[in-house]
Amino acid sequence: MTQLFRSLIFVPGNNSRFLEKAKSLHADIVCFDLEDSVPDKEKTNARKLIKSALKSRKSYKSSIFVRTNSPFSGKIPSDLKEVVQKGIDGIVIPKVNNVAEMKKIIKTLTTLEKTRKLKPIQIIPSIESAEGVVNTYDIASFSKRISAVVFGVFDLLNDLGVEYTKNSEGEKYSRRKIPVDAHAAGVAAIDAIWQDLKDSKGLEQDCKLGKSLGYTGKSIIHPDQISVVHKLFHPNKNEILWAEKVCKIYLQSSKKGKGATTVEGKMIDEVHFKQAKALLELVK
Repeated sequence: MTQLFRSLIFVPGNNSRFLEKAKSLHADIVCFDLEDSVPDKEKTNARKLIKSALKSRKSYKSSIFVRTNSPFSGKIPSDLKEVVQKGIDGIVIPKVNNVAEMKKIIKTLTTLEKTRKLKPIQIIPSIESAEGVVNTYDIASFSKRISAVVFGVFDLLNDLGVEYTKNSEGEKYSRRKIPVDAHAAGVAAIDAIWQDLKDSKGLEQDCKLGKSLGYTGKSIIHPDQISVVHKLFHPNKNEILWAEKVCKIYLQSSKKGKGATTVEGKMIDEVHFKQAKALLELVK
């Protein structure tokens, strides 16, 4: 499946009704959640429900990711054991602080993929701490599996000891740094959620600001936010021209038997080609 990153919607993994309704969603990524929206006593049940939902993969219109628990929780091995199977496109890892955490997760993931004869799946680390913000470039560039990073504003502010407001000063530096580091690493950046479901004008303004900072899309928590986010994160002229170059040069390189090449000094491979192709298909 080709991949766009305009919208990533979280769906509680312990709610079978929501998992079923997600089949009709048109978000670019539907992310079944095992973390914040699932109480500890529901984790085991949520893993089973998600595992079952993945068996109906063809019924979902979007790319399907699963958000695991955090590295600090110690629950990731149990999460991956249940959800890494045919039908999953990737995982979102919350509260990533450093490369050492990524190394452990990828080792576990690689073992499961080999045992179950699966192709490598994508990873989207979530940056939600002061340490994570400082290490964003290293995290984003650590593995070819990493296709994007996502900004988690609420836990970041908690880490900083700052109260959340719609225009919190505490988020501004981090929100601006993350897309810079992501683009330097050659991956997409997905902005934080807009919490106030009744403030659609606020959502629009927040999307405009995020796009102006270099974010490719936004993480969201309600289906009503999808259309607004897609409208405001529609590709611009520079993104379209870049996608055209990527597709042209990658196809030329592929004909010569090469799996990767460069465009204007930046390395591109099959993942970048698929993203560029998806963007051009959207524009058409």
